[in-house]
Amino acid sequence: METDELAKRWKAELESWAIPPRILAQAPVDPWTHRVERFAKRTDRLVAEPKGPTYERSREALPSGGSVLDVGAGTGAASLRLRPARLVAVDENPGMLAELARRSPDATTILGRWPDVADETEVTDVAICSHVVFNVPDIVPFLTELTGHARSRVVLELPELHPTSWLNPLWAHFHGLVRPTRPTSEDLAGIARSLGYDIRQETHPAPDALYETREEMADAACRRLCLDPGRAAEVIAVAEWPVPRQAYVTMWWDVN
Repeated sequence: METDELAKRWKAELESWAIPPRILAQAPVDPWTHRVERFAKRTDRLVAEPKGPTYERSREALPSGGSVLDVGAGTGAASLRLRPARLVAVDENPGMLAELARRSPDATTILGRWPDVADETEVTDVAICSHVVFNVPDIVPFLTELTGHARSRVVLELPELHPTSWLNPLWAHFHGLVRPTRPTSEDLAGIARSLGYDIRQETHPAPDALYETREEMADAACRRLCLDPGRAAEVIAVAEWPVPRQAYVTMWWDVN
């Protein structure tokens, strides 16, 4: 299948995850909000013990005194582990970038959406992107600009399935809604191959639990499901616990 067809299918399948307007209208808060403090806590935990395929594939491609571009950097969970490499971090959430800058004052931070800010972003030795691509409907320009900003290697990390797939049984329970099952990491791999990238992949378990407590899980589920926070006890009663640990995929390709 040609790149254009694969890209169109990727975009259509991502759009099928949109929350129906009738449900979204009931939401007490924005269901797609990310809590900066939760990201920051996870960053500190992962930076304290750097390990895993994504870290290893990134680290081995970095020369001494090298640089890394982190697109969708969040608070720096994927890239702060790579210090002393010089860091260029792109994210559209100013709160996330502020937390990253607090942890790494020497980092260059760029506020904006990729690839919209690609022209103002320097080329680095390694470009990484962790847990972002399922939020990218126009995937081809995203990948091509990412590759164009790496001298040595591009490294992606993503779950095998859509990151909110764990909520699918709860969507059915609370809203009678059957959620999609695609796209998957293999769909992304197909697009990358169609672009001519010689990709390699490694599947591995998530390094940590998605949530530490039932209460934290229920709070997140209520927000995602457009439920009033007062229904957290109902979520706890019916949700699988612990939340099944996701399988992650590290995907990488060398540029030269």
